[in-house]
Amino acid sequence: MTTAARSLVGERRALPWYAKLVGAESPLDVSQAIYGYIFLIPWILGLIIFIVGPIIACFYFSFTDFEGMGTPHFVGLANYVKAFTSDDLFWPSVGRTFEYSIIVVPVGLVASLFLAVMLNRAVKGISVFRTFFFVPTLTPAVALAILWAWLFHPSVGPINLALKWIGIQGPEWLQSAQWALPAIVIINLWASVGGNTMIIFLAGLQGVPQEMIEAAEIDGAGRWAKFRHITLPMISPTFLFNLILGIIGALKVFTTAFVATKGGPEYATWFFALHIYQQAFQYFRMGYGSALSWLFVIVLVAFTYFQLVLSKRWVYYGGEGD
Repeated sequence: MTTAARSLVGERRALPWYAKLVGAESPLDVSQAIYGYIFLIPWILGLIIFIVGPIIACFYFSFTDFEGMGTPHFVGLANYVKAFTSDDLFWPSVGRTFEYSIIVVPVGLVASLFLAVMLNRAVKGISVFRTFFFVPTLTPAVALAILWAWLFHPSVGPINLALKWIGIQGPEWLQSAQWALPAIVIINLWASVGGNTMIIFLAGLQGVPQEMIEAAEIDGAGRWAKFRHITLPMISPTFLFNLILGIIGALKVFTTAFVATKGGPEYATWFFALHIYQQAFQYFRMGYGSALSWLFVIVLVAFTYFQLVLSKRWVYYGGEGD
């Protein structure tokens, strides 16, 4: 062992316990590590106070009868049993949320992929078109709901006025139990199709090797054949990522329905997230609301897990099996 190495080992052994705890190799590293952890303290406190702490508290309250003030009373699994057996709005809200998701997720993914393919072309001014399609997603959700509530107004809304001009009697949209859910679907699709999902698809498309496309063209492959046999397999990880985010986003739909319809009319847009909000922050049933939120977490985790398991059958990762 050289003299320098012996000196380094001696310094390492002479370091105090807290220096070894932060992984320091020398006295200089100790001060750098300490300063680093000092600068991390605000983030760590924010993580504990605003994220980890509320999650633990929510889990505890889900087993209690807690109304936001006073002492929580432990009731075991009573809140969970109530959700499945005696809450008249639990199952309808779950069913309506899934009904909404079944429409929004596939339509949103296909439309976003189509836009990404169209905007992936090397034509003049393509960045301007990309901007035009992305801008609607920057609209705040509350402003978006208010704007579309005016557009869907049965008497003075531009949509029904335009339908009237061509001889069609427009529906009452958000004021109709039959049309409220389709209206919410239209609003959220308009706001999301050209947004982050499209951008992620666009990034995935730009990662497809052009050499493979050119080789397929030489072999006589048409546009659809190239897309099906080359592009889709190459962007399948991107598709999986967007699918997971899409399902999570659809299942937690809240703002549009809360602002535009308050869950009505006749509970036509009463989604599960809205039900959680009502129980916890309107009726102040914090314990029951916490139990509902944990049921929601379980559903999201289960869906994500099954998607990851099933993805092994259709998602292609470059370099696998090499």
